[in-house]
Amino acid sequence: MSDSSGPDGLDVPTTPDTPTDEAPVNDAASRKAGSSHVLARYLALRLVLIVPTVWILVTVVFFFLRVIGDPITAAQGGRLPPEKIEQLKQAAGYNDPIIVQYGRYLWQILHGNFGRTTDNQSLSAILIRYAPATLELVFWALLVAFLVGIPLGRLAARHYNKGPDMAIRAFAILFYAAPVFFVALVLKLIFAIWLHWLPISGRASTSVQIAMATDGHIDTHIYIVNAIISGNFSYVLDVLQHAVLPALALGLLTAGVFIRMVRINLLQTLRADFVTAARARGVAESKVVSQHAFRNALIPVVTVMGMEIAMMLGGAILTETSFEWQGLGYALSQYLLKRDFVAVQGIVTFFAMVVAVVSFLIDVVNALVDPRVRY
Repeated sequence: MSDSSGPDGLDVPTTPDTPTDEAPVNDAASRKAGSSHVLARYLALRLVLIVPTVWILVTVVFFFLRVIGDPITAAQGGRLPPEKIEQLKQAAGYNDPIIVQYGRYLWQILHGNFGRTTDNQSLSAILIRYAPATLELVFWALLVAFLVGIPLGRLAARHYNKGPDMAIRAFAILFYAAPVFFVALVLKLIFAIWLHWLPISGRASTSVQIAMATDGHIDTHIYIVNAIISGNFSYVLDVLQHAVLPALALGLLTAGVFIRMVRINLLQTLRADFVTAARARGVAESKVVSQHAFRNALIPVVTVMGMEIAMMLGGAILTETSFEWQGLGYALSQYLLKRDFVAVQGIVTFFAMVVAVVSFLIDVVNALVDPRVRY
């Protein structure tokens, strides 16, 4: 503190370091910068973890498939003379030490080369052809899971331990426990055979596939996109009709998980202090649920999305086989029957990469909507 003379000659105390309005602004800016730094570090760590995750999965798949022998013998054993099989093994490098084969495979993966099938087709081309179909199916299934699981979970929480709650819980348990192929058969029996409402298999009618393939537009391998690009509404309707049953068969499984998660988390949130305070202020119950509790109850749903997409990719194998949906799951089942383990290895590796990338994206979304995750 220092003294200065006022206009009347009196000493007026002054405080040169008196707080000003700039201090709160600087504190807020500092907190914001610190939060951004923590978020960047969290996302960078999650991004780096993709590499060891994919590497472990690729390594497990590689050595597991080599336990049963080399792919040439597995696929062609008994069909070709031993001399011919030995020539093919030598040409493909399967007579090299296992560690050399492993290193060569990792090098190919790093360059986007997933190998070749036993009938000499490029797996990269197969992935480009079939992967969009599987991703399209997963998209439709996720849409079903959200449209069915979240509203029903919310309704069950609103009517806790009453008739609607018990019925919805039974519905969730039934579809979560039922095998995908069984649900697919039941749906086909009811809606395709008995009611004749929906097609029984395929991604589109044969005539529509031919028309979309010959209309001169870019082929994205995603039928709904191709149909929209064509500008023909009948194509769009045909593609959507073919997608309904596969999406229901795969999506209802995940819907059962969403129902239980939304119900449990919404019940917990409704008992939280901030919800009780909102009720004490006279906020309507419907507004308390929709604006205060429901948003917080959705955070755990976002958290498990990566795991659910991984489950969907596994379920896609049975779903695509049941409905002859020409995707990677269907192709994988065909290569398993042929004992083409190079193709199986490449497709499973691709699935592992997709799951790792999707899990990272879910981590990003989760960190943005829930700041507690990154601390």
